[in-house]
Amino acid sequence: MSKIVKVKQLETDVLIIGGGTAGCYAAITIRENSNASVLILEKANIKRSGCLAAGVNAINAYIVKGRTPEDYVDYAKKDAHNIVREDLLLTMSQGLNKVTKKLEDLGLVILKDENGEYLARGNRNIKINGENMKPILADAVKNLSDVTVMNQVNVIDYIVKDNYILGAFAISVEEEILYEIRAKKVICATGGAAGLYKPNNPGFSRHKMWYPPFNTGAGYAMGIKAGAEMTTFEMRFIALRCKDTIAPTGTIAQGVGAKQVNSKGEVYETKYGITTSERVYGTVKENQEGRGPCYLRTEGISAAQDEELKKAYLNMAPSQTLKWIESGKNPSEQNVEIEGTEPYIVGGHTASGYWVDTKRETTIKGLFAAGDVAGGCPQKYVTGALVEGEIAGKAAVEDINSRHENDIVLTKAEVELLIKEKKEEVEKVLNFEKQIFSVEELEEAMQKVMDTYAGGIGSGYKFNEKQLELAAMKIEQIEKLSDSLHAEDMHELMFVYELKERLTICRSVIAHLKARKETRWHSFAENLDYPQKSDEWLKYVNSKVVDGKLTILYRDLAGRGGTYEHSN
Repeated sequence: MSKIVKVKQLETDVLIIGGGTAGCYAAITIRENSNASVLILEKANIKRSGCLAAGVNAINAYIVKGRTPEDYVDYAKKDAHNIVREDLLLTMSQGLNKVTKKLEDLGLVILKDENGEYLARGNRNIKINGENMKPILADAVKNLSDVTVMNQVNVIDYIVKDNYILGAFAISVEEEILYEIRAKKVICATGGAAGLYKPNNPGFSRHKMWYPPFNTGAGYAMGIKAGAEMTTFEMRFIALRCKDTIAPTGTIAQGVGAKQVNSKGEVYETKYGITTSERVYGTVKENQEGRGPCYLRTEGISAAQDEELKKAYLNMAPSQTLKWIESGKNPSEQNVEIEGTEPYIVGGHTASGYWVDTKRETTIKGLFAAGDVAGGCPQKYVTGALVEGEIAGKAAVEDINSRHENDIVLTKAEVELLIKEKKEEVEKVLNFEKQIFSVEELEEAMQKVMDTYAGGIGSGYKFNEKQLELAAMKIEQIEKLSDSLHAEDMHELMFVYELKERLTICRSVIAHLKARKETRWHSFAENLDYPQKSDEWLKYVNSKVVDGKLTILYRDLAGRGGTYEHSN
């Protein structure tokens, strides 16, 4: 018997897609600054969703005493070799300390010294007990009036007319329901994209990765399809992690001052540089040239530092602490082996994402982006995502009160046609009978293509133009096969949409890698045809779907005083 989905129509003032860090803070901001109703749609459960699900042990973006927001801009700009939006970085940096204080007021434990000052870790970090950071944010949202949170609802498409967003379509992950949601403003806070490339660990452990495996880049994909301008997808992020556990290395490097060393005990980090991409690149090169494995040198640290490290990792990556315990050796007795992860597309560490103005509005009117999904502003981490949630929330409220584009409406016939088409799309997958390949098989094929031809772990993160052309062709073939998938239920249907989202992003990543004809960031974009950095490429590589075709656009850089407000 054919499956039929029920259609439910909802309305709200502001729709927030994604209940992670930025989404939660946007909701808090909107309710503190207006009477606007808010609907948050969350694919998982808001209590433990997004990048903060397991917690963190430090605030990585904070203006410590003696430093200024401008210093933070300079740091991020240098780390990204100048391809940043300084206007976005400055507006983000100016709000870091304010949102940190707000989190403390909500119940976050921030460690302090004997004078009651926040305990700094380096020039930009402070130490926290952050295991419960996400539940703290979720509870704050739960206590707001006129905010509805719908868990296990997966947004699959925007509703856009004349380049103005009017809402979105979503599916329930549990029930056979298709939602048509109408909103005056929409904030996309869905996070970046993991799972595009073959991961470090195979089979059962393939989801032990740096970035949440459930983040598929849905927001990017919906924006790409709707014609939004995107930026800097070629600046992929590759994390340097503890081998096998994929636990963070910064806690060791900054916490106990551990240097990167090769198998001969030589410190190699100074040879390659210490920007984020250079730390990965140095590790790859040392291994390729026969001086691996590579380590963080922890041998000889004190017993107190041993305990500090084990406790810190229990807060955010317990598998690393368990590995030390199982081996019967503390960090002081053995160096920690390190490796690079597969590449991710994420706007919180690098500059990939929507092309936005300083109010975080995308090139689609009424659609805002915050957190990992917003481009141009790297090194934002948790607090930067909170700031962007605040900026987007305030801008959405301001727009509701002042803009007149809300005159753009859908006719009854247009609404009926949109719902009919989306209902047919969903029911086709639920009722399709001639499936040849499964979602998992096509996902593995996609990851193998990206790993082999688009600079994954297996190729030492390197690629050339011919390989990228092959990657594009093969991804297109997999996309065609993805039109013949079957889902037994709504949960499986979510996996089908996730695969399609990843394939859409793969195409954009390949196009961006091909468009930047230089190697500005070793490992992040290691172009074998153009192995040098060139001043000719001091520009943004952007893209946009025009008449159904992905088109590359180039934008000039401008200094801190420059702005890039769209002529929306």
